[in-house]
Amino acid sequence: MKLTALNALVAAVEEGSLRGASRRVGVSQPGLTKMVRELERELQATLLVRSTTGVMATAQGKVLYDHACKVRRELTDAVEQIDQLGGRMAGELSVTAVPLAVLLLVPETLRTFGREFPDIQLRLREELYIAQLTLLRTGEVDVALGPIPEGLAPGEFHVEALMPIEMVIVVGKGNPLARARSLRQLAEARWVYTSLSGTTGYARLLFEKNGLAPPPPAAMVNSTLALLALIGNSDLVGLMPARVALHPAAAPFMTVVPVKEGHLALTLGVMARQESMLKPMVRHFIAHLHRAALHAGAGA
Repeated sequence: MKLTALNALVAAVEEGSLRGASRRVGVSQPGLTKMVRELERELQATLLVRSTTGVMATAQGKVLYDHACKVRRELTDAVEQIDQLGGRMAGELSVTAVPLAVLLLVPETLRTFGREFPDIQLRLREELYIAQLTLLRTGEVDVALGPIPEGLAPGEFHVEALMPIEMVIVVGKGNPLARARSLRQLAEARWVYTSLSGTTGYARLLFEKNGLAPPPPAAMVNSTLALLALIGNSDLVGLMPARVALHPAAAPFMTVVPVKEGHLALTLGVMARQESMLKPMVRHFIAHLHRAALHAGAGA
């Protein structure tokens, strides 16, 4: 199975057309079609379904596409690691981070890290609920910044604590639920969860830690803007980091609810795949994150 043929398949799936894929990989459309057909003959399976609107992967094609993407990432990682071990600090660093890390740590880290390593590009993805670490497990990112999840399998990831954080209960200005003083008084409220699944989320964790049944989510979001808009302009209740809720961009629209149980204390940390720690740029990036955390703590 040739890498050029796998690249052709990846391009066809992502572009949705053979014409677009051929432009992307720099071969003629008949040449790209031939490479895909060779893969299909080799595997004795149809990989692409063609129509008047373009192409899409079959179930078998999706399986090969997923593995081809993983192979491409691993080869890219190997080339970058070899370059960096040879002293050439260049490449791309992919990071997923919760909004608090984006607000407090990423700008300062990028400033100092970028000054030291100008040839390394940072690709940043925001993630509101990072505990499942899906992007890290699939190898789509090198580093994840967020609250360190409980129950991580020992040795699965390289984990370093950066700073303590507090998740506070917030409602929109004028919401009568701002007068609540216990979680029980909020148990019947309409909650917004910062996850794409009602079975997870920091709100659920807060209730469970206090021996209470978590309320079902009225809404689930994975966007900072959506979270701020829903809480600030409706009767919904949610959790967000204290330093986000008190930020000048959010504070005019939010009220922190001081319940007697206290808020949810977490530790913001950096997590990386063990194999990613072999990359010098990942180790340097983590060192700059620690400097940024000290800087953020001093400014608290």
